This record gives sequence, C-alpha cells and structure tokens, in this order.
Amino acid sequence: MPRRGFALIAALVVLAVPAIAQGAPTRDVLYVGNNWDGTADVVDPSTFQVLTRINIIPDIDERMAEIQSNPERLGYFLAIRELVGEGHDQFVDDMFSSHDGRYLYVSRPSLADVVAFDLRTREIVWRVKVDGNRADHMAISPDGTRLLVSASTARVVDVIDTAAGEIVGRFPSGDQPHENNYSRDGKLIYHASIGSVYTPLDEPAFDATKGERIFEIVDADTLQVLRKVDMGQKLDEFGEPDMSGAVRPMALAPDERYLYFQVSFFHGFVEYDLQEDRVLRLAHLPLSDEAAGMRREQYLLDSAHHGLAMNPEGTKLCAAGTMSDYAAIVDRATFAYTIAAHGHKPYWSTNSADGRYCFVSFSGDDLVSVISYDTGQEVARIPVGDHPQRMRTGELQSGLLGTAKRR
Repeated sequence: MPRRGFALIAALVVLAVPAIAQGAPTRDVLYVGNNWDGTADVVDPSTFQVLTRINIIPDIDERMAEIQSNPERLGYFLAIRELVGEGHDQFVDDMFSSHDGRYLYVSRPSLADVVAFDLRTREIVWRVKVDGNRADHMAISPDGTRLLVSASTARVVDVIDTAAGEIVGRFPSGDQPHENNYSRDGKLIYHASIGSVYTPLDEPAFDATKGERIFEIVDADTLQVLRKVDMGQKLDEFGEPDMSGAVRPMALAPDERYLYFQVSFFHGFVEYDLQEDRVLRLAHLPLSDEAAGMRREQYLLDSAHHGLAMNPEGTKLCAAGTMSDYAAIVDRATFAYTIAAHGHKPYWSTNSADGRYCFVSFSGDDLVSVISYDTGQEVARIPVGDHPQRMRTGELQSGLLGTAKRR
C-alpha cells in the first residue's frame, strides 16, 4: 500500500480513539485526596470498597529540583509545610474528574500547580503552574470545560481550560482565596477568601490582622465580580459583632437563594439569604469538652468546623465538627441535629451521586465515614491514605484503573 494510504489509515485510527473513549460507559466513584500521602483513593460508593490508589506526585523529583533552585519557591514550600501543613507537605488538596471519566484534575498546594491525570495510563498529561506559590480549593463548571483553582498567595482565582491545560482567565479575590462553587446553570461563581488563618492573632480584637476576607458572586463568562460581601459586617448587623467574616465550606439550597456556610471559630453554620442580602439564622452545634477548653490559637487553621454538604432535597445538612471530632446531620428547617459519627479531625463533607449518603473525611484517623441522610447514622467506615481531606464524587470510565467493566 502506498505511504499516503498508511498515513490516511493512521489518521483515521487516531481520530477514532477519542470518539470511542468519549462514548465509553462510566461508573460513579468517590475520589479521596490523601493530602500528606500524595495519593488519591478511588472508592466504590455502593460497596464502600477502595478500588485502587493513584500516585498524585509521580513527578516529585523534578518538582523538588525546581523548588530547591528557586529561593522564593523554597521559602514558600517550607512555610506551607510548617504553617499550613502541620509539619507535612501538602501534596493533594482538591480534585475533580472529567465528565467522561477519563481524566482526573488535582490541585497540589505545596507544588503550586494543577495536574491532569490520564486515568488510562495514570500519567500526567498536562500541568499548570498557578499564580503565586500555593494552589487550593477548586471547582469544575457544569459542562466540564473550565476548572477554577484558588491561587492562595496571589489573591486571584485562576480559570483553567480543561482540554488545553492552560490558564484562560482569572478574577480577583481577597487574602487567601479559598472556596469555589458554580451555580447549577454554570452562569455564576460563588467564591470566598479566608484571610491569614495561620497567624496566632485569633482573638476578635485582632481580627483586622487576618486581612481582607470577602464573599464574591462572579459572572462565570466575563469573570467580572458582580457582588462583594463582607460577611463579618453582615454578622455584625445580625447582632454578632465578634464573629469572623472568613467564609469556609458552603452549601447552596436547591433554589440557590439560600446559602449555608461555616466561618472561622464558629461551631455551627450560618444561613444567608442571597436575595435579601442578610443573615437569617445561626445553627449552633455542640462543642466537645476538649474543644470547650481550647483557646482560639489551638484551633486548626481557625477551623472550628470545616466541611458542609446538603442533601439534594434541601432538607438536611451534613456538617464536619472539626475541633469537636464529630459529624452531624442537621435538619434544615429546625436546625435540630443528630451526631452521626465520631473521629479525629473531620475536615470535609460531600454527597454520594445518588444523594443517599454523606461522606465525611476524618483526616486524623485516615478514614472516610459514610453517613445515611435518612437515618442520620453511620453505615460504614472506609480506610484510606494519610490525612484525607477533600473528597469529590465523580466519574470513571469502566475498565480503567483495573476496575471491572460495567455489566
């Protein structure tokens, strides 16, 4: 056959592979980021079994050589270890899968980047260095084409094109950009910065030293900030002048009018009306005896609670009581609560794809608790890697990572 014929056949084969991959069946999985390990566990959300573990830092030698050759990067790397990582390097923060279940996108705080893994080969297919010197929480657009990542030290949120692996935009934030969420239709971004949570000046009298902490609503297309809210001021207007304005994890009600969020030092969460632009209620959750005796300086990165999810019906919330070592299911209407599980340092909450369960990472115990929204009770515990934090429900193409094909 002439060379031209071989070339044509080769081109057709190359074009056919992505088409086949895009049409491949997928399965729901839970991705668990083991921050200090530099790994991610892939969990079956029905059997609660770990299917496999992915090495998220296969390029660590190359990255460390870059860091050690740059005094500024090395300084930040060591500071992140001591001030944020509790003496450990932070190798996995947040992660999302592509909608076709072929790729996994991961932010790596200590390495100040986001990487995309091909779940067929377990290899990095692109790497994006974020602005500044630390990568933090992420969000993926409903159509899967854009990835938000908080660039902690640069006071911006970078917007990454997931296909190209390039920063295609950014929008400004306050000090230490943190949480990101898209609206259901993908038109809005809800973002918050938390300020300097690693400083010892934690009493209300020194609140201003934490820097600018703002909640923002951003146009997802133009990246223009549509509204900036000082939640500290809003809590003051509500009658709580000594509460922090640092918005931590948040959950939107199904109608996206009401926002529920945790703030630094508060054992519970806040209910906020986005339409009326005001605080409506506070959910006060219990303190353990140990937490009740702690000074604010002993709180982990100012987090009294860190982890909040809402069931799809919008009737219950799942809260991680970080400093009191529990997870609670809270009735949205009455704020009545049930302590559903105990463990050391719970640090994130997320829902199963079918909405039946809330997964809570107990970072100090290296496990994930599975809690039923219906019963408010723990139904399983999943051993995972060292210091699990962020977890995300996502997709995995059937047959990848050594998993069984869907029948």
